[in-house]
Amino acid sequence: MKKSFKKDFKPRGAKSTGSKGPGKKTFSRAEAPASLTRRISKDYPAAKKMVKTPVGDEPIRLNKYLAMCGVASRREADELIKIGLVEINGTIVTEMGYKVKPSDKVKYDGGLLTIERMRYFLLNKPKNVLSTVDDTKGRRTVMNVIKGSCREAIYPVGKIDRMTTGLLLFTNDGDMAKRLIHPKNGVSQLYEIHTLQKVKSPHLDEIRQGVMIGDGMMRADEVAYVGDGTDPHKIGIRISSSRNKAVTKMFEHFGYTITKMDRVMYAGLSKKNLSRGDFRELTETEVNFLKMIR
Repeated sequence: MKKSFKKDFKPRGAKSTGSKGPGKKTFSRAEAPASLTRRISKDYPAAKKMVKTPVGDEPIRLNKYLAMCGVASRREADELIKIGLVEINGTIVTEMGYKVKPSDKVKYDGGLLTIERMRYFLLNKPKNVLSTVDDTKGRRTVMNVIKGSCREAIYPVGKIDRMTTGLLLFTNDGDMAKRLIHPKNGVSQLYEIHTLQKVKSPHLDEIRQGVMIGDGMMRADEVAYVGDGTDPHKIGIRISSSRNKAVTKMFEHFGYTITKMDRVMYAGLSKKNLSRGDFRELTETEVNFLKMIR
């Protein structure tokens, strides 16, 4: 009996300032380990000009402060602190537990930081748009589509292919972005795909059980014909894999050509009432739900 996806399918759900002391090796950004700085600059570009948002009088741990400024996730912020890229009131700080007071002047890579308001936007990405911050060939990117959404510097969480349409999340919350793209969290994604050839039911069973592609196993959490199952060209597939082009590779493994691919759900978020090319700010309930993903 053919399984099928329905359009409304729902997801499952003390204080000291460190300095360059004996044995303390610090770096300029240029001297920092390339594996770290490449990742930081690519995933969480440091925003030098930010909109200041008033905060309480309570001191904030330095790694959290950097994350709230949009520089990096907390874990990566620890590395930035450790190698001496963070300055407070003119002095390099390498102490992990250091807490920042509202009156402190914090600098990263020479730029003065201020806490910015955390923003979260959802875009229904159009076709033929790159999900990158910029493009050397001048092609249209998602940043062009979402331009003007807010004054804060927000960035896409993860990527989807240029010709793939559907949901893409944007935020300046480095901690949340890191959690959502981390493989261990297995964030659920639901795609609807159209294929050139008729997809055979036994192949769907194999995709559900797992297919060895390259050096790893890829599998779908759920996969079935869309709707009443009468059209073998339309497939609904839910995955929690973060591997690049996982869906495409599984279907290409069986010789199928995908002609259309649309991400209809991501991390419990739906594109309901969100037209192609439009974006909206997440509700407080949606943000709180995403914050529960660990």
